[in-house]
Amino acid sequence: MTAPTTRVAVVTGAARGLGAATALRLAADGLAVAVIDLDESAAKGTADAITEAGGRAIAVGADVSDADAVNAAVERIVAELGPPTVLINNAGITRDNLLFKMSESDWDQVMGVHLRGSFLMTRAVQGHMVSEGFGRIVNLSSTSALGNRGQVNYSAAKAGLQGFTKTLAIELGRFGITANCVAPGFIASEMTKATAERLGQDWDEWQAARAKEIPVQRVGVPEDIANMVSFFVDERAGYVSGQVIYVAGGPKT
Repeated sequence: MTAPTTRVAVVTGAARGLGAATALRLAADGLAVAVIDLDESAAKGTADAITEAGGRAIAVGADVSDADAVNAAVERIVAELGPPTVLINNAGITRDNLLFKMSESDWDQVMGVHLRGSFLMTRAVQGHMVSEGFGRIVNLSSTSALGNRGQVNYSAAKAGLQGFTKTLAIELGRFGITANCVAPGFIASEMTKATAERLGQDWDEWQAARAKEIPVQRVGVPEDIANMVSFFVDERAGYVSGQVIYVAGGPKT
């Protein structure tokens, strides 16, 4: 079991990208981290980086859209690290297409990972938070929640996470648990690079073009999101709950 002074964080989709950066940041903040990804061997890279830096972490393979897998993962985390009181619902996929081309499978898979996955993970850990009298839930939304061509499934899921977050804040606040949402804008990551490739765009040129549209004149990096998550997780952020923060280099509504 973990020492009483060490919080245990769970970060989903943490093998790479935003999830990996967030896991590393929370570990640097002093939390023990359970690195969850569909492929445990991929998650091991992030967990190993944390332990090599002197932190505590385990890699856990789990499909967050599968209730049995989620429950088994949380049981393992409790046994190996301690009761989790911080949850970062970051796992996500894209299946982009225009509405008339989108299959039911494209819709269901995106909803399954983003919405069902966040619901199952939160339901599985909230009891530990209630018992500890402390909890931090951070859900990853996106500026796509405001609408984005070719992403009707992803946009709907990311908008849904905002409503999910606000309701969690209302239901769980009395137990010392906050719930907040980080909505990234354009972030240089494997996911956005794959989008550029799908559109036949040169990655460097595409980044440069996107940067010109952003008030701060640069694209985001995963660490920008990790920094915002770190704020929400901090014990000093206990009076901030039910909020959606767009980390996008400029104002969004």
